Amino acid sequence: MAHSLGGGWVPFCSVRCRKYPDRIINTFSVLPSPKVSDSVVGPYNAILSIHQLIENAHGTFCIDNKAPYNICSRTLQRPTPYGDLNHLVSATMSGVTTCLRFPGQLNADLHKLAKNMVPFPRLLFFMPSFAPLTNWGSRQYQALTVVELIQQMFDAKNVMAACDPRHGCYLTVAAIFRDSMSMKEVDEQMLNLQKNSSHCAHQLPHNVQTAACDTPPKGLEISATGINTTMAIRELFKRIMEKFTVMFRCKAFLHWYTYEGMDEMELIEAESNVKNLMAEYQQCQDTMPRRRSSSSLLRRRWPRSCFSG
Repeated sequence: MAHSLGGGWVPFCSVRCRKYPDRIINTFSVLPSPKVSDSVVGPYNAILSIHQLIENAHGTFCIDNKAPYNICSRTLQRPTPYGDLNHLVSATMSGVTTCLRFPGQLNADLHKLAKNMVPFPRLLFFMPSFAPLTNWGSRQYQALTVVELIQQMFDAKNVMAACDPRHGCYLTVAAIFRDSMSMKEVDEQMLNLQKNSSHCAHQLPHNVQTAACDTPPKGLEISATGINTTMAIRELFKRIMEKFTVMFRCKAFLHWYTYEGMDEMELIEAESNVKNLMAEYQQCQDTMPRRRSSSSLLRRRWPRSCFSG
């Protein structure tokens, strides 16, 4: 399910969950951003939607409007990036769902994704990334290796959520590659990345997963899509919660909701649930000892030793 959190909340998610209890419900949820969204009640809708997703979804891919906007304007160097936002988001969604649509050397369905990517029941929000992201004019002249592709996939500039992944550890990571490539090389580089990174939760076994599809995306010879469960995603919720608190304290635009029959307690309950979620992410971050290392998963230029066999 693809939807915008700022444009309206999702009570139908619970209805669908009750109607189809044996189905996996994954969502691509676009969070509001002041740069793109013009909805004054976006924080209300976002908090209500996140509250529903916590209780009813099995996995949520968080896409912040601010991050694709920055990618289009800075990395892709588009003077008017609004027309390219949907293209960028659709490329990421296509990468995530690759294994559902094409055969490959290794495949991962929704059940495997929900099982491997959600180590704790309520921490079901993923931060996707996509590579390569280069200027349109120079794309045809660049031939990326597996090492460079992995480097870009974990670069903070390629993440589809406007938060810094270096501010939290990775609980689980999934990488989906599209092209005919050596899976032995992919597995070796991902394993070395995990061993040499100070941002991975090393006490969780098998928390790095890989999948591959032989069919490349249209217009590209090779691509990679990352799906990450990271503690840094609480920054997104914190930013929305701060705006929600300011508005709710003043009862701003609250009559729009009470006029439609909503009780004020529903907003209070949603606020409490999201705050508890943020506290759980923080608690998990505090209790996850990380290996100290001079190398970093998210450096712009990784030392070659991270990828050596």
